[in-house]
Amino acid sequence: MTAPEPALVLFSGGQDSATCLAWALDRFAHVETLGFDYGQRHRVELDCRTAFLARLGAQFLAWAPRLGADHVLALEALAAVSDTALTRETEIAFQEDGLPNTFVPGRNLVFLTFAAALAYRRGLRHIVLGVCETDYSGYPDCRDDTIKAMQVALNLGMQRRFVLHTPLMRRDKAATWAMAQRLGGAPLVEAIVADTHSCYLGDRTRSHPWGRGCGTCPACELRRKGWDAWTAQGSSTRG
Repeated sequence: MTAPEPALVLFSGGQDSATCLAWALDRFAHVETLGFDYGQRHRVELDCRTAFLARLGAQFLAWAPRLGADHVLALEALAAVSDTALTRETEIAFQEDGLPNTFVPGRNLVFLTFAAALAYRRGLRHIVLGVCETDYSGYPDCRDDTIKAMQVALNLGMQRRFVLHTPLMRRDKAATWAMAQRLGGAPLVEAIVADTHSCYLGDRTRSHPWGRGCGTCPACELRRKGWDAWTAQGSSTRG
């Protein structure tokens, strides 16, 4: 059943947040979206999010009336205080602490703080984001414990009862593709392949069955492996 309450989805333009947006549209009567321009190397994702939102409005007629305002906030300061492979032209590698240098310290914490501030002003209680600790790059701000702690902090600090939803927290990338299929069928899967972006290098010149990207960066590898596992499951089921 559709909840009468509205929701805010942190929508970057990537596969995970696009799937979460579909999840929210399937559950809430009104859904607004929020993206961030923080000087990311793969800034092309912001263009992709516009294309994906347009496709949702045009092709998914049951969801289109629920799709509300889209917001984009500029957070250049995040790039200014970080030195990572997502905010600098540098080779992707692992650091001495074991984390990949694509980790932007504090990014999800900052995102959630601004999302809650916007939700406060817009009267939105539910906040949806696509973090996952099952099949990810080891980012500590994607962990379930981090999100639960942020929910407590935001509720105390803003004196509101925000609910942070993480539909992908326990799902790997294959299960994320399967969720998209269940929510919107082949048209949603096709939309995610065509109009979302995961590649850390911002490469949209190379086409693959799972989407566009360099094909070798960690984000592309995760997306490809998930696609291969999901399609293999489908083949074995049909066989």
